[in-house]
Amino acid sequence: MDNVIPLEAWFFEVPPVTRYWTTLSVLTSVLVQCDVLSPYQLYFSFSTAVGKQQYWRFVTTFLYFGPLSLDFVFHIFFMSRYSRMLEETFFRNNTFDFLWLLLYSSISLLLLSPFASLLFLGSPLSFSLVYIWARRNPAVRLSFLGLFVFSAPYLPWLLFGFSLVLNNALPMGDLLGIAVGHVYFFFEDVFPRLYGGVRPLSPPWRWNYRALLWR
Repeated sequence: MDNVIPLEAWFFEVPPVTRYWTTLSVLTSVLVQCDVLSPYQLYFSFSTAVGKQQYWRFVTTFLYFGPLSLDFVFHIFFMSRYSRMLEETFFRNNTFDFLWLLLYSSISLLLLSPFASLLFLGSPLSFSLVYIWARRNPAVRLSFLGLFVFSAPYLPWLLFGFSLVLNNALPMGDLLGIAVGHVYFFFEDVFPRLYGGVRPLSPPWRWNYRALLWR
């Protein structure tokens, strides 16, 4: 192990889902940068994906975070950081449960994307993970650029406001990520306390069918 370079150490240290999502996302942008792939081959369009049988678009829309740039590094950092923290804490040794969360979030974003005219959904998906992590860690204190300290639940809204000011446009992707993340958080963390432990968004293999009937 003494000969393992830092990049290899990172690769095998990161939990599996975050590891491969990050790797595939970086590889996708590199291939686009090298003109091996085109963004026009990757974006999501239901009519194209189904009508022309280009089913890979259901996946590649979550892998392309734009051309190699500072903005790309920013998005990859937040995606890998908060995906990793969720996978290492709340989904530790529960890889399939974490995959279920990503599946729920991905399907939700695919259904909502036409209303927001979004072609690439990797950023909204990672933003939903940021929201879930932030809501599940209310006691964590964070610092924004070293200027002020705030509680974790304010993080997604701070990022939303920062993006709004920076781009001078409503960040619809961030809003969709917040909406999808909030639905998951509500049904997994709030709803069970109100209805005797019922978790409608839990993976099917964890469903308590009697509880789901609310009897």
